[in-house]
Amino acid sequence: MLPYKATGNPLAAGTIVVIGVPWDRNSSFLPGAAQAPARIREALQAGSMNLCTESGIDLAVDDRICDMGEIGNPNDRTLFGLVQACVTDLVDQGARVLAFGGDHSITYPIMRAMAGRYDTLNILHLDAHPDLYDAYDDNPSSHASPFARIMEARLAHRLVQVGIRTMNPHQQAQAERFGVEIITMQDWRPDLQLTFSGPLYLSVDLDVLDPAYAPGVSHPEPGGLTTRDVLTLIQNLRAPIVGADIVELNPSRDPLGITTMAAAKLFKEIAGAMLSNAPLQ
Repeated sequence: MLPYKATGNPLAAGTIVVIGVPWDRNSSFLPGAAQAPARIREALQAGSMNLCTESGIDLAVDDRICDMGEIGNPNDRTLFGLVQACVTDLVDQGARVLAFGGDHSITYPIMRAMAGRYDTLNILHLDAHPDLYDAYDDNPSSHASPFARIMEARLAHRLVQVGIRTMNPHQQAQAERFGVEIITMQDWRPDLQLTFSGPLYLSVDLDVLDPAYAPGVSHPEPGGLTTRDVLTLIQNLRAPIVGADIVELNPSRDPLGITTMAAAKLFKEIAGAMLSNAPLQ
């Protein structure tokens, strides 16, 4: 994965720019997700793995993807504005963005930027939780609320959530209010086929995985997907993926690096899917 070079020249259309958003001030239980971007990069650069996708794309040398590094820092209270401005600049150049969180609240400023570029944007959201609270713990910017903010601002044409297994009455009412399509774990099947018409944004909360595969999250919820389930779902997507994020890794709960390695693996396959599926011009 090549380093991003801010030369002042426009990026080639379809270029994937990787950004890190070290933020966890909107976490409701345990901090720690702000340390995740650096840990995911360490895993990607470790000698125990390479940067080839399962389809054979070598991300280490592919000039269609570059790493911009971190945006801001965990103490920067203007971080959301910086993220939105940065992503706006990138998508205005025709680039696509793949972000390392950070807690799930970072998806909102990214989507504000994406929606300015794409009129009918779809979201595929993989998570144990629907994150549709109006204001969790009286915080409308909580990591449990980004999709309420996204849908009430009409930043997405369609929201499909997969892996949900903690739906309560309030969030059920919110889902009905916003017309969210929910595939719970009770409804999950390995041959699930999802069809999207138009540009797609993919948001992956690592607690969509069963804790056996991803113990290093702040809100583990038993009964989730396997790593292979998620990889297969990503690999079977046939849609122009214009942006994506991987969020909610908590390194403080991941002493063996199991979840960090899962995040790195998912990154490679998401990047591979983005490169394989034709971008919108």
